[in-house]
Parts: sequence; C-alpha cells; structure tokens
Amino acid sequence: MTRFIAPLLFLFSLTVTAQAPMVPTDYFDDPLQVPLALSGTFGELRSNHFHSGLDIKTQQREGLPVYASAEGYVSRINVAHYGYGKALYIQHPNGYTTVYAHLKNFSPEIEAYIKKLQYQNESYEVEVYPGASELPVERGELVASSGNTGGSGGPHLHFEIRDGEQRPMNPFLFGIEIEDTRAPIVSGVYAYPKGENAHVNGSAQRQKLRLIPQQDGSFKAEAIEACGEIGFGINTVDQLNAAPNRNGVYRIETGANGETLFQANFERFSFSETRHLNQLIDYGYYIQNNSRIQKLFVEPSNPLSIYREVNNQGFLNVKDSLSYNYTIKVRDFAGNERIVNIPIEGKHRNDIIEDPSNITEFFVPANTGAQFENNGIDVYIPKNSLYQDAYLDISFEDEKVNLHEDVIPLHTNISIGFDVSKYRPEDREQMFIAQLNKWGNPSYSTTTKDGERFTTRTRSFGTYTLARDTQAPKVVPINFKDGQWISGNKDLKVKISDDLSGISSYRATVNGKFILMEYEYKRNLLTHDFSDNVITETENQLRIEVIDNVGNTTIFESTFFRK
Repeated sequence: MTRFIAPLLFLFSLTVTAQAPMVPTDYFDDPLQVPLALSGTFGELRSNHFHSGLDIKTQQREGLPVYASAEGYVSRINVAHYGYGKALYIQHPNGYTTVYAHLKNFSPEIEAYIKKLQYQNESYEVEVYPGASELPVERGELVASSGNTGGSGGPHLHFEIRDGEQRPMNPFLFGIEIEDTRAPIVSGVYAYPKGENAHVNGSAQRQKLRLIPQQDGSFKAEAIEACGEIGFGINTVDQLNAAPNRNGVYRIETGANGETLFQANFERFSFSETRHLNQLIDYGYYIQNNSRIQKLFVEPSNPLSIYREVNNQGFLNVKDSLSYNYTIKVRDFAGNERIVNIPIEGKHRNDIIEDPSNITEFFVPANTGAQFENNGIDVYIPKNSLYQDAYLDISFEDEKVNLHEDVIPLHTNISIGFDVSKYRPEDREQMFIAQLNKWGNPSYSTTTKDGERFTTRTRSFGTYTLARDTQAPKVVPINFKDGQWISGNKDLKVKISDDLSGISSYRATVNGKFILMEYEYKRNLLTHDFSDNVITETENQLRIEVIDNVGNTTIFESTFFRK
C-alpha cells in the first residue's frame, strides 16, 4: 500500500525545499558611497519582467562618482540607445558579477577604451568583453559616473549582483542595508474560484474582499462563504524609510488552519524565466486597471524559481460545512510583516453565478498553436506562445486584423502577415505594419518585407494594420547656427525626430570624417563631445544623415568654425 503514497502526494502538492542562498555579507561595498535611498528594489514587478537589482537614487542629478563594489576586472561593456544605456560589468574573483547601468560616462581609462572601439566601428552602440588583464579594478576604484541613459525614467544608478550563472540576486542578501521600519502595504486581496462548482459568495468570478484594519496593524477580511478550490491574490508593495517609492516585497507566504500552502521569496531568478512574471500576476486585470495582483497560487505552466513551498498549487480546498482561517503574511527584507486573515465558511451552493462564456470560433491550444487567415492577412501563433489554451476574438477587415485584446499575455512572438500585392513596388517602400493604440493611433511594428508579403513578429495582442510614412525625419540644430563660430562650445547638439515610423539610423561626419554622436532617444537628441578631439580644423562641414524605419532620409548640412 505504501508504494502508492508518493504518487498521490505528487498529484496534489508541489513542494520546493530550496533554501536561501549562502552568500558573503561583507564582500561588496555601496557603489555610490552616498546616503542610500532607493527608487526600486530587487524582484519588483515591472512590465514583462522582474526588476533585477537596486535602483539607487542620485539626488535627482547625474554625474555622481560610481565605484567598483569589490576588486575584479571589467568583463563587459555595453553601450546602447535603449535598455541599460551605458552599462559596465565587473567580474569578481569569488565568481560574482556586479552591474552598473544607466551611466553618464565611464572613468577616463574605460572611456578611452570604449571610445576607441566606437570610432573603429563607427557606431555609438557597441558591446565588448575585455579580457581579465585589460581593465582590472580595485575595490572602491572610480569606474564611472551616474546618469540617465537608456530606458531610465530619471537619474539613478541601477546596481546588480549576479551569481556565477549570471542570475541576478537580491543585493540585500549581501549585507547592503537600507533603513526600513515600515511594514509592507496591502491595498487589496482577491479570491479566485477554480474549477466546476467552486464559488466565493455564490460567484465563480474573481472577488475583491473587504479588508478591515485591526489595532495591531493586520487586516481581517470580511468573512466569506466558499466551496471548492479557491486561490487568492494580493496587491502589495513596500516602502523604505528614505523614499516614498512603492517597491517590491521580499516574501509572501500563505497558510490555512496552521498548514502552509504557498511561499514566494524574491532572492534570485534567471533572465530566461523573468517573462513568466505575466503568469505570477493577473495579467488581464493589470492591463485594464494598471494594478498588479500577485497570484498566491501557481498556474500549471508557471516554472518560476521564486517559489519555496507550494502545496496543492497554493489553492485551498474548501469543503462544505467546514471552517477555515486563511492567512497571508507579507514581509520585507528588514523583517517588517503585514498579516491578512480571511475567515471562510464552507458552503455548497447550486445557484452559482458563472463566468461569462468566452467561446469563439478561434480556439488556440497552448501546446500546439494555430494559424488563421482571411482577407489576405494571416496570423500564426506558435506552440507555447500562450501559457494556457484560449478562445480568441479575431476579426479580419480590409488591411486590418483585430487580434483579440491585450488582456492575454504572450510568452513568445506570434507572426502577422499581409499580402501587399495590390500596391505598386514604389508605394510599398514607405509602407509598414502598425499596431493601433486604443485611440486608433499607429505605431511602427518591426516589419520584414519580402516582395509582395509583409510580416511582423509581436508579443502583444491588439489591432494591426498597414500604414504609410511619407515624411522624412526632422533635423534641427540646438546650440549652433550655420556659419557660426562656436569655439566656446563643449559639444554639438542636434535634435532629430520622426512623426510616424520612427528613427532607424543616423550617421554624422565632419569634413568627411566620422564623428561620434550620442543618441538620447528620450530627448530626441544627438550630442557630439568636442573632447573626442577628432575635429581639428577651423572651418568644418557637418553632415548628418537620418533614416526612418521605412527608408525616408533627411540629410542635414551646416558649416561651423572653431579655433
């Protein structure tokens, strides 16, 4: 008889026993050496990903010294228009890597190293992996200055610590301390009936529970009647003492009548799994309400490694005529805790309000995918693009496909194709596939053109159509005029913009020689620093070529003088 116990337990529970990683707590220093205040913490829920480090405030300005957190060598430098912007990676002898991102510039030695490569490649965007002996650094050595490059929403330093497999880890584990005496904030708790005949207060739909504050700082939910498999979700954030930002929490655990059901710890994850955040949250609710409910249960296709102990996938099996006390404990790294108690009375009901039917003619099994076609438009949804089987609302119109709503997450790209054979080849050059926002405005979706067929790959449902961009980009000088003496200028600044398909590329020369111009896309700004010392003549002919995503080109030319 005993040989059947293990398989049965496996069917009804998932238990992960991984412990908190053992890490050195006195190895890494604060990389800024200023009073620490954070705008973002590790594991924070962001769009399609977990935040992979700490966002350290830089007093609302750029240019603060950034120091190597420990000895090592610069193992990677990446300079990009988007994402991390200017980023530096330091490999340490103990196997860990620290990352410093959104930088304004690098230390003089590193800056010279990367500028040489940029001029060799004639490209602002570069990525390089120096050898161990090329750029060694000491603990506390100046390596950069803080900035606001890439996708940064304001001046700050993004700082990470990664393990030997390049998985980001919570820097708090390494002894980096921030004053925090505030318990996490809970702004909402929700119940999710699962399966046939499951209900909460007579409904099979998601229910928001009324929370009643208690004198000890905890919450008690208004008692609910339920039956069947019930999951829960929570809106929760943490606030540190030094800043008002709403940050991520460290741990969430649940239990019922003294038995653990679920635990999630934000200690480490891999970049390969981070998009599965869209299974951790109620994605449709987030899209519609701009608020993230964290599910306290695990979807069958969710492989996230943040879970530590999960039984029955985190669901509580409520039986008729029995009473339960479901408890949620939310903790920050400093140990502050917020508790929510939910009293539940088991009650079977026959008059359950069911979820509205979502059955359509377009059914997509997650494990096989599907393809649909009409009106010269085709949609291909590959295997495992969806996390779960789904019925989709799809309608094909002339030059437009309404492909469901962006309330179901996509894990991998789907393809959308358009037959453009009815258009003349010269007209196709300025056409592209666009996604329409809720106001009907088009935005460029990366378009591949193969003769009479255009395709795009996307990870968002929505409305897609053909659009045409006939306007070339605009180029406007900011701090100089044609024929002007600018000996006192430290740099050249030019604004570039495109109203529809967006900037694809740019190139600048002076007297026929390539010059490096940094592109700050958030400000539509190109900047050349005269300290590069590549402009040495008195009379100079500037030429900037800017191309948008359908090939419209603007050539800006101007003369300036310098001593």
